Order: sequence, then C-alpha cells, then structure tokens
Amino acid sequence: MTRSKILVVDDEPDVLDMVCYSLNREGYTVKTANNGENALALCKQFVPDLIVLDLMLPGIDGNQVCYKLKMNDRYKHIPIIMLTAKSDETDQLVGLQIGADDYITKPFSPRVLSARIKVVLRRQAGRVDATDASEEVKSGPLIMYPLRHEARIGDEELKLTPFEFKILVFMAKRPGRVFSRHQIIEEARGDDVFITERTVDVHIATLRKKLGDHASLIMTVHGVGYKFRD
Repeated sequence: MTRSKILVVDDEPDVLDMVCYSLNREGYTVKTANNGENALALCKQFVPDLIVLDLMLPGIDGNQVCYKLKMNDRYKHIPIIMLTAKSDETDQLVGLQIGADDYITKPFSPRVLSARIKVVLRRQAGRVDATDASEEVKSGPLIMYPLRHEARIGDEELKLTPFEFKILVFMAKRPGRVFSRHQIIEEARGDDVFITERTVDVHIATLRKKLGDHASLIMTVHGVGYKFRD
C-alpha cells in the first residue's frame, strides 16, 4: 500500500519534531519546512497528499501559502490543515475562504491531528456517492465536472476552493430545493470537520462573487437558507 505523503510546515522546531515523530509512527512519509518559501519549493519536488500548515510563519504566512497553492492547478487539489495559535473566528474564516480544509488550534494533541488527517485523506480519496461521481453536472450556463474538480461558465473556468466546489455541485444538482446552512455543512463538508453556519454565508458570498453575472443562480431564502435557481 502506498504511504500517504504529508508536508508539515511550522517555524517551531518542537512542533515539527513532535508532529513528524507522530506521523512517521502512523506510517506516513513526512517532509518538513520551517517557512512559507521552503514549503512552496518542497511542494514542487514532493507533491504531498496533504499539508499541515502553520498560520504564523516568517516571511510568507500560512494564509498566503494556502492561497498560492489553491490558485495553482497542480496543487489546488491538495487538502490543507491549518495550525494556529489564534482562536479568533475571523482568522479561521479567512483560511477556510481561501481553501483550507480544517483548522486545529495550538496547543493540540498529536492524536487529534492524526485523527483529523485520516478524516481529510479519506474524504479526499473520494468517499462520495455515485451521483457525485458523475462526469458532468449542468445547470443553465454552468457546467461542472466533479471528477476533475472543474467548473465553467462558457469558456471561463471558475477558481473555486474545495468547499465552494462541493457546495455548488450539491445545490446545482438539486435546483429549486431549499437547504438550511446546517444541511449544506452536512452534505458538502460533513460533520467530522468543524465549520460554523456563519462560514457557510461567507462561502456563499464568495461563490456569488465568482459567478459574476450569474450570481443570482444562488438564491437566499430568508429565515431558511439557500437554493439554486430552477
């Protein structure tokens, strides 16, 4: 069985040692970097299956590293778990909005990190139902290819984070049906990752911005949630 490759990025040597030791014992192939520049360089050589990324890094911080990776077609599929000493919800919203898959606040248990990694890797491996594995989803001018994580309006490809893409596919396949924020969390992300209902609103707002002239495809149903236009 192929060992999953994990890149751990943190400027604290003790944290790197602890995480590296724990993940090596779990059977992962682990590489480490102590700043954002080294992390981006290592990605080119190593191409990890998952990245554990500290938010507070010297030079290029974790959010900038995450953004650069998610804007690159070669790396945008790689799930990212952010480590942060900050518990401020705003910091987490920023990271999730640019594509982070999960957040762990320092100090943390290596066992908790290992459990989160397993969940994210399992989800990334494609634990989706048969309908979500369809080759093409079309709704009006919007065309989505779930297997390729690609969404287009005409000739223009939409640059979507993994969560935004899941929301769009989930809702577009069920036009006219109203979903609460909790339902969107459950169906598009899963209860195994912490995310607030407020975060759903942030993702919807970002999705509308990226849809541009077609932002009205996602409709707000006041007091209930959201639906995709028939």
